Amino acid sequence: MHLAVDYIFTVHPNGPKMRKLDILKDILKDMKSVLVAYSGGVDSAYLLKIAVDTLDNDKVLAVTASSETYPDHEKKEARELCEKLGAKAMVIETREFDDPNFRSNPKDRCYYCKKELFSKLTAIMKENNLAFIIDGSNADDLNDFRPGAKAKKELGVRSPLQEAELTKEEIRSSAKAVGLSNWDKPSSACLASRIPYGTEIVPEVLQRIEKAEDYLRSLGFKQLRVRHHDKLARIEIESHEIPVIMKGNMMGKINKKFDELGYIYVTLDLKGYRTGSLNEAINE
Repeated sequence: MHLAVDYIFTVHPNGPKMRKLDILKDILKDMKSVLVAYSGGVDSAYLLKIAVDTLDNDKVLAVTASSETYPDHEKKEARELCEKLGAKAMVIETREFDDPNFRSNPKDRCYYCKKELFSKLTAIMKENNLAFIIDGSNADDLNDFRPGAKAKKELGVRSPLQEAELTKEEIRSSAKAVGLSNWDKPSSACLASRIPYGTEIVPEVLQRIEKAEDYLRSLGFKQLRVRHHDKLARIEIESHEIPVIMKGNMMGKINKKFDELGYIYVTLDLKGYRTGSLNEAINE
């Protein structure tokens, strides 16, 4: 059940209860000009929408990073939505694979990826005379393992959705209320997040994962992950969809496709989809 945006309140430090949306707008007004790290997901899209509505158009620049870790369908959807919002946009190439620290896939892999991204964004921010880099991290992200937050802190990147204490559910509700077409878009993450820590990240494996996930989407599944364990693919779909995958010859079709992609074993995770399941080993 989604909340009505009019009832998303927080206690403002300078007064009584205010709508979180109003607090978010005040934060952006104080910033005056922003570079939005824009991926096309609901969080960054909502942040971009509110920034465009709140600030002058020449005070907002959406920058999308393109690399082997970013699925092609995400790039396409991000570009199309940005055009609808009427925001100034730029696409840049990031080169995280040039960093052996990223390729070796340590537990803080995201730090090296985000440092590469935000370093490039810092240069673009300065070239365009913008005051801040902002990203779409939300209040729920504070409860997750996010080593990329260290890079944000080092480079002065701000997260207005967190500052306004907006949760994922509240963002979806507010995004729907302001007319964003992707308000119910499934959560996404870079393709590297499908590979267990300590396993080297290579572009060929990311391409295999992307093709496997694209195939599952073609079958009608939306919120999903294909976790890569060498020759074994571990499929995560939402729990209520597990019976669907077992109907008819669907499992046979999936096995055939995944075999073509190079997987010898194909498993279905009975716990279903959950964010950051590869972090469970860290928690243990």
